[in-house]
Amino acid sequence: MRIGNQLLTSVAVLLAGLCLWVWLSADAARTLVSMGAPESVVAKINPAVTEPVSAEPSSGNGTAAATPRAGGGGQQAVLVATRPVGKGIVNDQLSAIGSGEAIQSVIVMPQAAGTINEIHVKSGDMVTKGQILAQLDDEEQIILRDQAKVLLRSATEKAESYSALKSFSRLDVLDAQIAKETAQLALTNAELALKRRSVVAPIDGIVGIVAINIGDNVTTASNVVQVDNRQQLLVDFWAPERFAVQVKVGMPVEATSASRPGRVFEGSLDAIDNRVDPASRTIRIRAKIENEDDLLRAGMSFGVTMRFPGETYATVDPLAVQWDSKGSFVWQIVDKKSVKARVRIIQRNPDAILVAGGVKEGDIVATEGLQRVRENGTVRIAGEKPPEVASR
Repeated sequence: MRIGNQLLTSVAVLLAGLCLWVWLSADAARTLVSMGAPESVVAKINPAVTEPVSAEPSSGNGTAAATPRAGGGGQQAVLVATRPVGKGIVNDQLSAIGSGEAIQSVIVMPQAAGTINEIHVKSGDMVTKGQILAQLDDEEQIILRDQAKVLLRSATEKAESYSALKSFSRLDVLDAQIAKETAQLALTNAELALKRRSVVAPIDGIVGIVAINIGDNVTTASNVVQVDNRQQLLVDFWAPERFAVQVKVGMPVEATSASRPGRVFEGSLDAIDNRVDPASRTIRIRAKIENEDDLLRAGMSFGVTMRFPGETYATVDPLAVQWDSKGSFVWQIVDKKSVKARVRIIQRNPDAILVAGGVKEGDIVATEGLQRVRENGTVRIAGEKPPEVASR
């Protein structure tokens, strides 16, 4: 019994909706009559179903204007907004993720083994080439240098005496001169050994974390500190092989970093690998990014973007593109008539859509008021004066 009540209620709701539809639309009433519904019954709901359709003759300009039917069933010229078709270029864009490196980076190691006596820098300090970073114990080297100086002074005096006195043979004079030169070499060697007790910066840059402490015993393989020159950063990334012939050294690039959201860093291509990797079908590219404000660090990840000029296509307003069962189209306006022009979307941009197909630059397409536009229907363009007003 409950199911029967539900069925009756559903039927009643459907009948009420049908009557409301017929009452609001004369076209709906005529459709029901054409489907076999009794005209007398339908006419009681909407009397307009029995009224004849009248039409005015076409106007002098050749555009037919239909007289509206009672109940709103007639057709009039549809009011639409239009825009001309423009021209745009497809921007072929390369986007990749790369890793940044300092333009110069050196891991500083001692040139001799010994004990650390002094440390002259700390992390974050700016240093110049040749600046002393740390000092090894050098007492022994100082003694050897002073000893070499004494020996050189003695050898020099002996050589000068032998040269001045005629009592010595030419061979004795030569031996004295050789002894002097040998002492000079010994002094040079001692001074070099003393110089190597100082750990110096090989480049201009910024000091990283100091990896040693005073009193540590180090060798020539010990890591003292890393110095980075990051006035510029090198960003290595991999691009698909289809870009291999398009990229050239010096081309501009844009880089973004997660550490500086919203900031775009300008740069250029610095190097391109000489071959495509056969496994990934990509090519290695290196870009150089300016870092004058020292906002970036080596090791950061970067989103790299490059743009290449592409082909030219027609552009339409995004509102103009419509869809049906056959695909995308636009309403082209020709002699105040709406014509369906099929298009293929090439690229979507925020302000325009690049399309290929039935329109070209300069054509007029409808952008608003498209709900009532029909194939080969009469349209009235917003902003234009009516024909009778324009003729006055």
